[in-house]
Amino acid sequence: MPNKHRGEIEAEIGGVRRKLVLTLGALAELEDAFGADDLVALTERFGNGRLKARDLTRIIAAGLRGAGEAVSDDAVAAMAVDGGAQGYVRIAAELVAVTFGDGGA
Repeated sequence: MPNKHRGEIEAEIGGVRRKLVLTLGALAELEDAFGADDLVALTERFGNGRLKARDLTRIIAAGLRGAGEAVSDDAVAAMAVDGGAQGYVRIAAELVAVTFGDGGA
């Protein structure tokens, strides 16, 4: 069971039920990937509602790595989710929301 108080979610990705969590290390990874100076800049980027498909891949992959999976961004990009593109958006939005609260979603 994922613990949302610890920022964990669960989602079916690539036909497998997986846990995702944006640990401090995963957030640092995303700061680097997005060129964000700090967590405030990162949440602003997430909150603007204009994420690319590559951004969704990075967020989901970082969440999987934060939960202990050794997976690359490219491997995640090749995984299917129910709902197609909207499914990826839902997973990333839920992960960001539990990490930062409603203000970051």
